[in-house]
Amino acid sequence: MPSRRSSAKPEQLPLHWATPGLVAGVDEVGRGPLAGPVVAVAVILDELRPIKGLRDSKVLSPAIRERLDAEIRAKSLCVSVGHASVDEIDRLNILQATMLAMQRAVEGLRLVPQRVLVDGNRLPRLRVPAEAIVRGDATVAAIAAASIVAKVYRDALLTRLHDEHPRYGFAEHKGYATPEHLSALRAHGACVAHRRSFAPVSEVLARTSP
Repeated sequence: MPSRRSSAKPEQLPLHWATPGLVAGVDEVGRGPLAGPVVAVAVILDELRPIKGLRDSKVLSPAIRERLDAEIRAKSLCVSVGHASVDEIDRLNILQATMLAMQRAVEGLRLVPQRVLVDGNRLPRLRVPAEAIVRGDATVAAIAAASIVAKVYRDALLTRLHDEHPRYGFAEHKGYATPEHLSALRAHGACVAHRRSFAPVSEVLARTSP
């Protein structure tokens, strides 16, 4: 049974029948920041090439994430990255943009999974059976792997944004609403990488508009 479009109520498709075949884990990063895209990753691990140390990316140091990211990309059957742009976030809202990024990640897989396990309590619209798993990044290896690749990928994107817009400090805070970021936003206004639908950014724009 294919997954359904996300709604106000969380949807679950329990797959207790354990379909045999490839399983993809999906996670995202970047829902909360004031700037940059939201990034989702889908990973199909290779059971014959296990990876030790897979955890939720938030509990790992940057150095360990970088090492595991390289190992995941080398050993997995396939890895796919999808993102939704700042414009899409502002146009659709952050939840729907996140679902779009997840959909793109799954559809970009080189192999078609029999099941998709998604971190959280909502599902993107997919053509294959899917299940949402709360705290899946702490309990499902493929989701943990996806969370690591997504975090490393998005951090690298924000570091490149820092090179283009150095006065905001994107390399340090990765777009999150830290005191330093908010101070820079108030001092310099918003740049093209900022999400105009997010309150701190829209408030600055309202104050600076003629």
